[in-house]
Amino acid sequence: MHLALGKRMKRSLTLLLLLVGLVFATLAASAADKYPTRPVRIIVPYAPGGATDIVARVLGEQLKNILGQNFFVESKPGAYGIIAIEDMVKSKDGGYTLLVGNVSTNAITPVIYAKKFKIDYRKDVVPVATLVDIPEFLIVSTKDFTPKTVPEFIDYVKKNPGKVNYGSVGVGSYPDYDMALFAKRAGGLQMQGIPNKGGASGVINDMLAGSTQASFLNVASTAGLVKAGQLRPLALVNRARLPEYPDVPTMQEVGYPGVGTLAWQALFAPADTPKEVIATLRAAVAKALKEPALLAAFGKQNFNVMPQKPEDAPAWLAEQMKAWKQITEEVNIKIPE
Repeated sequence: MHLALGKRMKRSLTLLLLLVGLVFATLAASAADKYPTRPVRIIVPYAPGGATDIVARVLGEQLKNILGQNFFVESKPGAYGIIAIEDMVKSKDGGYTLLVGNVSTNAITPVIYAKKFKIDYRKDVVPVATLVDIPEFLIVSTKDFTPKTVPEFIDYVKKNPGKVNYGSVGVGSYPDYDMALFAKRAGGLQMQGIPNKGGASGVINDMLAGSTQASFLNVASTAGLVKAGQLRPLALVNRARLPEYPDVPTMQEVGYPGVGTLAWQALFAPADTPKEVIATLRAAVAKALKEPALLAAFGKQNFNVMPQKPEDAPAWLAEQMKAWKQITEEVNIKIPE
């Protein structure tokens, strides 16, 4: 009798546990369906005011309109993007902490600084959707620097080996690789790389002062100075010439296809984010990228909305990291320990 009673109690307990599990699963699914129910944090791995910050704020405003909750931007610069990425991954809040990262932080850093991570980037981070890519200039100073075309620039550097400085936002950043790759493919140009902790604005200041002669810089950050004649674009990294700069040829037009980076920006989430939340975000981003207000804001900056479907983002990121692994193997840049 006691044995039968024990079996019945055991069955009842098992049934109760199953019911509790079903209730929690239903509640979790319901919460995911209603996502977001509170404000969402978007981390940016740079200081405010740069291209990535602009993209995050414009996107966040549209996501707020679409999903009905505030998407606020928080800057966490430093350590090549590692600080921001690890903060996102460790949030463990079911999709309420996201990140807008770019080619440097989310494709190059995981390749060349893999050992600095305390997480497994490939397993712990998932791309939600691609957003924009940003054209850049191969650009030179106009302060006591005479080249006006890419051939003239190459000729000048060859005649003055080691005397031309090029600026970047840091060793191993995409502008650093862009110039090193260009130097190699242009016949082994000898230039000095000058990393600047002040970001693009720091590089620009050096160019205006004449201590740095050349750089790859995005069009948005240099437009006013180009129009004022203080900086001179020699070539454009983009799929085609820009209407505002009809006389500036693309890198492929001047004989260097594949040199220079269209600096993409994308939205990322922790890999443990519920699939329903990822699906909600992807649908919202796809809608946001068609909104006239967003298109106008990005258009003013010459940001190109990327054509990939959000669900294709994981395969796209894998290809990006593969491509950057090949570039980092081709170009010999001494990465700081």
